[in-house]
Amino acid sequence: MNESLADLLAALDLTDTGARTNEDIFTGPSQWMPLGRVFGGQVLAQSLVAAGKTVPEDRPVHSMHGYFLRPGDVKLPFTFSVDRIHDGNSFTTRRTQAYQNGVPILSMIASFQTEDTGLDHQMDMPADLPDPESLPDAATALAAFDHPVGRYWATQRPFDIRHIDSPIYMRVDGAHVAHQAIWMKSFERLPDDPMLHRAALAYASDYTILEPIYRRHGIAWATPGLRTASLDHAMWWHRFGRVDDWMLYVQESPSASGGRGLSIARIYSRTGTLLASVAQEGMVRVKSSEPTA
Repeated sequence: MNESLADLLAALDLTDTGARTNEDIFTGPSQWMPLGRVFGGQVLAQSLVAAGKTVPEDRPVHSMHGYFLRPGDVKLPFTFSVDRIHDGNSFTTRRTQAYQNGVPILSMIASFQTEDTGLDHQMDMPADLPDPESLPDAATALAAFDHPVGRYWATQRPFDIRHIDSPIYMRVDGAHVAHQAIWMKSFERLPDDPMLHRAALAYASDYTILEPIYRRHGIAWATPGLRTASLDHAMWWHRFGRVDDWMLYVQESPSASGGRGLSIARIYSRTGTLLASVAQEGMVRVKSSEPTA
């Protein structure tokens, strides 16, 4: 298996360390990252898995809301504490706190629901977009960028990410607009566990969600002085989909102000089924525009 994908599966394979004390406590490792900070999608996915371990399998997750409180250290493992807030006839609610060295890194609430029938509609997927196979992968886009971060983005992520039109790794080509779309999927097939696919989708949803903000202002990832961090993350799963099939991630930023930017997005299967919606606010600062003390 692809090494980075194997690392992701290992990170999501949490250990139940609270069984002896009848507590909902789980532990898991951190994935390596080139700058030493934990990838936010990792702790989101792990927190979701921890919550799911306390919920019956016939109640899949349908929404989560999380706040990133502090940056995580890739050299340290995580402890996840789950509170069983509510168990209803149809809905179950859990709160997960993710800790390193006893300090909270992320706080998340997730809701789970029994499978049900009801009203059904969705926004259509954008039409006339290029197929993912026709677009360059990250390794091609970053071939000339000899830097640890560039090498990680190019070859060491568990997901194949292909920007429609052009990526913004080194520069922003084309119009400075507050929207973009990408194709993404895991590099190899994953096990059939539906909870694993939902957690992996939460993981991947954190990769490019803030990029419409950067694109609107002509800011590439390599822009000197760029400081950015995820502040919160919300996600709603509408329908099941496999993350090892191509998915279209349609993103836009309705607003940026006060050193923060908001992005909202939709994730579709290749055949046009709306799988999930995502929203994230992030801190976005460029050194030249920061006030001096």
